[in-house]
Amino acid sequence: MLLDVSIEFPNIGLVFKDLPNSFTIFGYRIAFYGVIIMIGAILGMLIAFHEAKITGQNVEHYVDLAIYGLVFSIIGARIYYVIFEWDYYGAHPSEIINIRNGGLAIYGGVLAALAVCFVLSKIHKIPFLKMADTGILGLITGQIVGRWGNFFNREAFGGDTDSFFAMRINVDDGIVKVNVPAGVTLTDGFIQVQPTFLYESFLNLVVLTLMLIFRKKKKFHGEVFAWYLGGYGIVRMIIEPMRTDQLLIPGTSIPVSFVLSAILVVVAVCIVVVGRVKCSGKETPVFYPEIPKVNKKEMKEREAAALDALKKTENSSSNEANTYYEKMMKEKE
Repeated sequence: MLLDVSIEFPNIGLVFKDLPNSFTIFGYRIAFYGVIIMIGAILGMLIAFHEAKITGQNVEHYVDLAIYGLVFSIIGARIYYVIFEWDYYGAHPSEIINIRNGGLAIYGGVLAALAVCFVLSKIHKIPFLKMADTGILGLITGQIVGRWGNFFNREAFGGDTDSFFAMRINVDDGIVKVNVPAGVTLTDGFIQVQPTFLYESFLNLVVLTLMLIFRKKKKFHGEVFAWYLGGYGIVRMIIEPMRTDQLLIPGTSIPVSFVLSAILVVVAVCIVVVGRVKCSGKETPVFYPEIPKVNKKEMKEREAAALDALKKTENSSSNEANTYYEKMMKEKE
């Protein structure tokens, strides 16, 4: 095994040598973790903005949600993480605000984002569940991308494995020093573990794909949001038992994320069942209005005819010609 190997997927044949976890600009260190989170946030914004546009909503409202949601999600994710790791942060308070090396709990970010969504829905006078249906597509997109920050930090992995996707990590390649969790085998300076960040990112992509495919079949506002709660809850219930860095309920050995995920799945099922029962026998509202397709050739012919009518009209104030021309131009838009 070469000493310059940072991460390797031996059963796939992928090798990453001297893998950096940051870069420097003007002497200031910028962590890839933060950059990846920002990329995920931008992609999430674009998806949410597009969804708002095709459902006839004011995109500006979701600009507010994106800006405030991002800021408070990071704060919420950090607070959540610090609370459940208080034994360490209580003894090292100066480290509480240092997030460049990770230490964000996604459930804290989700809860903070939902709180921001609720407040903004009241300010903009939009039903909360309607706003949640749109914004949640951006949130899960950010989660899919953001998990790859764990790859550069060599964190959020599982226990020993020799599975097809086994990930071998150099615990001290001179770039990142990895704390070897209890129960994980260290061999010649390497550990070989489950890449749970990869599993979660992929499974979230599956959840997002299903949400995008079936969202036009939703029966009520809040249903897409419920799909997210249930889908992500199931994903975390699958992933959590594999992880070695679980946040535990104080005084127990119970992973807090597993319990919260189970609760979310139950809540999601209740929302969908109750919502569908209430909608039973009623006409489903049109949440995604069909946009009529424009025949470009026909439009050009009609526009040419309107312009020709104007040219043939000696009096440029002719009401008939002007009205026809304005109508054509409006249809073109």
